[in-house]
Amino acid sequence: MLCAISGEAPQVPVASRKSGTVFEKRLIEAYITENGRDPVTGEELSSDDLVELKTSRIVRPRPPTLTSIPSLLSVFQNEWDALALESYTLRQQLTQTRQELSTALYQNDAAVRVIARLSRERDETREALSGLSVRGGPATNGDAMQVDSPGLSNQLIAKIEATQERLSKTRRKRPVPADWVTADALNSFAPVEKAKIPYIDARSLAVNAACDAILLGGSDGKLGVYSISDKTIIEELDAGPGRVTDTLWAERRAIAATSAGSVKIFEGSQEVATFSRHSGEVTALAVHPSGDILASVGVDKSYIFYDLTSNTVATQTLTDAALTTAEFHPDGHLFAAGGLDGQIKVYDVKSGANAANFDSTGPIAAISFSENGTWLASAAKGSTVVSIWDLRKAAVIHTIDVASIISAVHWEFTGQFLAIAGPSGLVVRQYSKSSKEWSEPLKNAVPSVAVGWGLEANSIYCLDAQGFISVLKAQ
Repeated sequence: MLCAISGEAPQVPVASRKSGTVFEKRLIEAYITENGRDPVTGEELSSDDLVELKTSRIVRPRPPTLTSIPSLLSVFQNEWDALALESYTLRQQLTQTRQELSTALYQNDAAVRVIARLSRERDETREALSGLSVRGGPATNGDAMQVDSPGLSNQLIAKIEATQERLSKTRRKRPVPADWVTADALNSFAPVEKAKIPYIDARSLAVNAACDAILLGGSDGKLGVYSISDKTIIEELDAGPGRVTDTLWAERRAIAATSAGSVKIFEGSQEVATFSRHSGEVTALAVHPSGDILASVGVDKSYIFYDLTSNTVATQTLTDAALTTAEFHPDGHLFAAGGLDGQIKVYDVKSGANAANFDSTGPIAAISFSENGTWLASAAKGSTVVSIWDLRKAAVIHTIDVASIISAVHWEFTGQFLAIAGPSGLVVRQYSKSSKEWSEPLKNAVPSVAVGWGLEANSIYCLDAQGFISVLKAQ
């Protein structure tokens, strides 16, 4: 009588009621637990269907190999050899694990030492760079290392707060001056003067506060002050090596930025300050409404504030992209910079914190804050569309398609008229607060790479790529 599963004589034989087959009890119970069926017929089977058979106790014979002392000794020897081999293998694995642990601990200790050394060198380098003026040629990638400087001084912060409080209270209640240009007057604007300037590939135009002089610069680093009344260059200045990338006025001081990474300030014909903190081209300048803070941005991904009362660097802040344009909010508490990454980045002037980011369709070519304090006009490089952003909603509320590439945008002082300039001509759009509608009082084919408003907006000055200044006035 043999078990149908093991093929050996069962110690506790049982028989299946379904198939009548004999099984070893422990084997069939295990099979039923797992499968629930008779292993012979495949019928459903439970433990209750097993019948225990009464037989005499069977002594299982030893295997033939264990029936003699020599065979037993051979088995014991084999077992001993197996144990010895296993012990040797375990010792080998233990030794290898100890070596790997030792190597890992050594590498960890070396990594900690390297990190400590690099941290120390980084701190030393930052300390050295914080007092170093970097003078370089035109940047190729704008990835030079920059160091964030300490924040603005308490005196400058107080000046920013005082300027914001003063302007924010009066700006919205400020009436339009009686002699200010009207939409009817703009309808009759046409070029009345055209003058050739002696500056190669000039790209920047800045009209001073008195509207009696224009600051221009060329690709050879030369600057000129153009007299509006005399219609000629009355003063020539030297911005040094590199192309003049931007110009502006801070009261009577002329300021220029260059592709060599420098910012120069002139009073009359005298150069009173030079800054070379940018590691690469300085792309744009902006002056704070207080007139005492200058900002510059560059391809080195940083913007710098300068204290014009002492002609010193106030702070330098690193951003996440090369910057192309710059503008202060009319109240002076925000600073906007356009980037090559297609973002307009808005910062808190006092703290340097990033207040907001506006995503455009491409690298930013031009931005301009409206005097209403809530709108910002922007244009992407190569685009024909001007986007009007609402700072409160952080969204575009209006778009203006002029059907030609845009080089510059510029709001005038009252915030009614937006000048949009490009190689194909000049367009002025007007927003009426009463009707809440946009109109186009002026469209002229005079080509422009830069544009500026004249006294009481009764004239517009355009600079073209051939080096001509055109003056548009009412006929």
